Amino acid sequence: MGVAVIGGSGFYQLEGLEQREERVVTTRWGTPSAPLVKGVLNGVEVIFLARHGIPHRIPPHRVNYRANLQALKDEGADSIIAINAVGGIHPRMGPEALVLPDQIIDYTWGREHTFFADQLEEVVHVDFSYPYSERLRQQLVAAADACSVELQVGGVYGCTQGPRLESAAEVNRLERDGVDIIGMTAMPEAALARELDLEYATLALVVNWAAGRSEALITMEEIHRVINTGMINVLSLVREALARGEA
Repeated sequence: MGVAVIGGSGFYQLEGLEQREERVVTTRWGTPSAPLVKGVLNGVEVIFLARHGIPHRIPPHRVNYRANLQALKDEGADSIIAINAVGGIHPRMGPEALVLPDQIIDYTWGREHTFFADQLEEVVHVDFSYPYSERLRQQLVAAADACSVELQVGGVYGCTQGPRLESAAEVNRLERDGVDIIGMTAMPEAALARELDLEYATLALVVNWAAGRSEALITMEEIHRVINTGMINVLSLVREALARGEA
């Protein structure tokens, strides 16, 4: 089974990757965000892709999600661990918390969100009742236990359009909807993975309290500080997950 890791904000390379090979590829949907980096980590073959490009230059609503997912599929991936930086609403999901969500609500608009739009012989619908692979999720839970990394298991990821952050009133609405963490990149990525029959799980690092959940203003300086410290645990957990299950 081939595993891919999609890195979000602050996770631009897979440290420790051996036998590295960069591949510049294209797909019928266009070019992925960055070259695919193939290599071996803890004895497991891995493909890494930086979602926002290198350097970080592609905003969430401009990511070519279809090209990214198709390229990983074409290179042999059948499962994906996606890393996302998010804001926290739930009291237990504050800055530096790691969250393994089990549900998604999509608030995005105008994104190319399906492979099944044009020149179809028949309309295609995919079951998206449970967006994340339970096998991958349990693999990440076991990895967290092995690494002694605290992981919040379960939660609803609300995916907003971006690139601006949300207003306090919008966050109040999201909370009423049942959202626990807010990000901008889970959709349509997760749905496209389902359309390609790829197992998919999100590992989210909370980098700030959502608007109105703290008296402090949200600053990029503080977000980058949390990213720099929190991604150490993310990397440890991903490495352990790969070693334990070859994803």
